[in-house]
Amino acid sequence: MPLVERSTYKPPLFFSNCHIQTVYPTLIRKVNRNFYLRERVNTPDDDFLDLDWAVNGNKRLAVISHGLEGNTYRQYALGMVKHLLENGIDALAWNYRGCSGEPNRLLRFYHNGDTGDVGFVVDHAVKTGRYSEIYLIGFSMGGNLTLSYLGKNADTLPDLVKRSVSFSVPCDLGDSCAALDKIINRMYLIRFLRKLHKKIKTKMEIMPGKIDDKGYSSIKSFKDFDNRYTAPMNGFKDAQDYWDRTSCRHFLNRIRIPSLIVSAKDDPILQDKCYPVDEAADSNYVYLEMPEHGGHTGFIEFNRENVYWSEKRAVEFLEG
Repeated sequence: MPLVERSTYKPPLFFSNCHIQTVYPTLIRKVNRNFYLRERVNTPDDDFLDLDWAVNGNKRLAVISHGLEGNTYRQYALGMVKHLLENGIDALAWNYRGCSGEPNRLLRFYHNGDTGDVGFVVDHAVKTGRYSEIYLIGFSMGGNLTLSYLGKNADTLPDLVKRSVSFSVPCDLGDSCAALDKIINRMYLIRFLRKLHKKIKTKMEIMPGKIDDKGYSSIKSFKDFDNRYTAPMNGFKDAQDYWDRTSCRHFLNRIRIPSLIVSAKDDPILQDKCYPVDEAADSNYVYLEMPEHGGHTGFIEFNRENVYWSEKRAVEFLEG
């Protein structure tokens, strides 16, 4: 029963508010970003992915998947890479299609069911021949992708993949979207929809006639967006079908490597179904840790090293 009964995370004074935890790292935290070496790789469907390597010649590697409308330069990714390097683990942070600063070649971009891209990146890392162990780390949507990949591919997973850690995971996408519909969380939803709109407009410029944003102002929720764009562009019946088929909670019981899920109980973007208590209780591999505080990918901690609790927790779990 891998339920972590007591989390060690304690928020700093005046930082127990979930929205402060969620927003502060993005707006205030600054982590050095000079350790990346970028590699562009072509995918089997004639698209590309931009991979950012942080390499010190270590024998262990962590593959990092970012959140929705994020990239490898988000503070949570940079902070994790920095702490991994300091603990003898190389890092490979990868950008989803269209997230690296340049639009991807195809009409579609990334989505929650893109586990094939996770597998492509992992296989690419394996083929370098430089590593004896590979770990997976995911944040928010990246956690959903990571856990879905591990469950779907449990029988064919490369032997080098040993452990995973995921933070603030929307294990049930429908429930997470319902959380974003709440008035108190409107600021997050508006920000996401605006950023996604920019991607749509970019696609309109490079692929005229194939996609449009007519009436985009009428889109008020992720259900609206996924019904109009994500589902039809990626072979799903509608938003509900997309959420049902790509939510990682359906694949957790198949995972066969030690995998830690850390989601704060006060996460504003998660609701009850996003906390897979029963699934973890029935698993020998999936560990669920639910700190009282932490917001969404927050887990702030103040120290001279500029290391957050989530980064220390990840390394602690990866080292067994």
